[in-house]
Amino acid sequence: MSAVGIVMLVHTALNRAEQVARHWTAAGCPVVIHVDRMVDRNTFHAFKAKFAGEKLIRFSRRHRCEWGTWGIVAASQSASELMLDQFPDVRHVYLASGSCLPLRPVQELIDYLAQRPQTDFIESATTADVPWIVGGLSAERFTLRFPFSWRQHRKLFDRYVDLQRKLGMRRRIPAGLTPHMGSQWWCLTRQTLSAILNSPDRPRYDRYFRQVWIPDESYYQTLARLHSRTIESRSLTLSKFDFQGKPHIFYDDHLQLLRRSDCFVARKIWPQAERLYQAFLADPSSGLKRTEPNPGKIDRIFARAVERRTRGRRGLYMQSRYPDHGAENGLTCGPYSMLQGFAELFEEFEPWLARTTGARVHGHLFAPERAELAEDQKLFNGCLSDSARLRDYNPESFLANLIWNTRGERQCFQFGPRDTQKANWFIARDANAQVSVISGAWAIPLFKSNQSFSKLRREAARLQQIEAEHLQMLRSRWANARIRIWTMAEFIEAPMENLQTVVGEIGPIASRHLTQAPHMVDLTDFGQFLQNLKNQGMHPYLMGDFPVGALKSNSPERPRKPYMVR
Repeated sequence: MSAVGIVMLVHTALNRAEQVARHWTAAGCPVVIHVDRMVDRNTFHAFKAKFAGEKLIRFSRRHRCEWGTWGIVAASQSASELMLDQFPDVRHVYLASGSCLPLRPVQELIDYLAQRPQTDFIESATTADVPWIVGGLSAERFTLRFPFSWRQHRKLFDRYVDLQRKLGMRRRIPAGLTPHMGSQWWCLTRQTLSAILNSPDRPRYDRYFRQVWIPDESYYQTLARLHSRTIESRSLTLSKFDFQGKPHIFYDDHLQLLRRSDCFVARKIWPQAERLYQAFLADPSSGLKRTEPNPGKIDRIFARAVERRTRGRRGLYMQSRYPDHGAENGLTCGPYSMLQGFAELFEEFEPWLARTTGARVHGHLFAPERAELAEDQKLFNGCLSDSARLRDYNPESFLANLIWNTRGERQCFQFGPRDTQKANWFIARDANAQVSVISGAWAIPLFKSNQSFSKLRREAARLQQIEAEHLQMLRSRWANARIRIWTMAEFIEAPMENLQTVVGEIGPIASRHLTQAPHMVDLTDFGQFLQNLKNQGMHPYLMGDFPVGALKSNSPERPRKPYMVR
């Protein structure tokens, strides 16, 4: 007779439960099966008849088992009492479900427990130390009453909890008890389980736990602390839960993952996982490991799966998980640069920047006429069109898609107050964005144009207002981008040094000293142009302090060689 008895709670997939029960008994382990009372009588009797003549299988009194209610504890009590009464040689009782599957030969479990005859394996921690409570009650599950089913009567459940809180109602925890919580799948010694079931205080404890929420996660976990000699606060059953607190279901493609865990039992197994049942219910004499169960081997994989499911990949947006504002896992997937005012201040700036940095340099991606893609392309990676109408339908997604579709290549683009401004906050909040602004450079095309001055003044006022609002965003405390802002006057005082700063962040090619610089546009009489705007009642303040007289148009000079002072 085996020293390990199995209590099996069954409510569905009875064919798989039969298969696993016979696997246990084939190794000499007695099995007591509890079938949920919600299973109809004819199905139950047909299932029970399949075990006629089996000496190691018993059926306990049936209880209605509903998640979060007392019925699950009552079922395990009835089955455990029958196990202890009918099989006196059992030294450990292992609680399992019909969806549990042994992962290692049963003899290994028998030998493992025989070496630890006084040890109870039950996850048991105080509520303050339990990290896995998801969206539920913690200490309040022990101090409030829960007469209503959370699943069947959710509104009544919530309203009664709120009422108790408002009235300050509190239950008294029985003297001598310190509530503990843990996995419901335990393996207890005969001495500990007998002490729990035969305790003279059991009626008082049962009355209390009947109205504790999810008592199967706290009843044995709490009472074992009163009677156990040695507790290892862990379960021998591998069970994983997702971010919503729901159990992970194991499928056929988890075969190698389950093997690496070295655990004795796993739940929940999909009933149609034929490959898993064939692999783990094979010849019990094969594949003896004699190793310590180590579910931690696969914890990292599950943690990564949960993160991928809840946060997704950085900068990737898909219809199935379009995130709430502020809940994105990175606005974009990689670094990029937005340059404002450079193409206006320097001639042929875009090809120069592409040669200097090795990056992909676009024109004004958000120009009102079309997206000015690099090399004047009509379609870009990922079939992004240069259509302004398609881009402006969702400019933030346009930019995020462009960065995602060009992973591994640095993207740079020009921007200005003439462009569509809908993506400004998106870029300002994006930690991947490098934003460099020469404020007031938008006035250079106006200065070079031949329009009537009245039109120029109105356009200058409009563009200045748009850029001022954009600069306010960039200076906001909510901005996460790497931002540098110069006025035109500040920038042209040391253009080579400022260009080196900008391109140095774009890529390793640009990290060395610049050897070639773009040619600055001729700004002769630009100061007088600004003064004329002032004379017409428009105050151009974003350009900085430009003299009214002639301004020498200098191309950036090469940096002077450093020297050492001794």
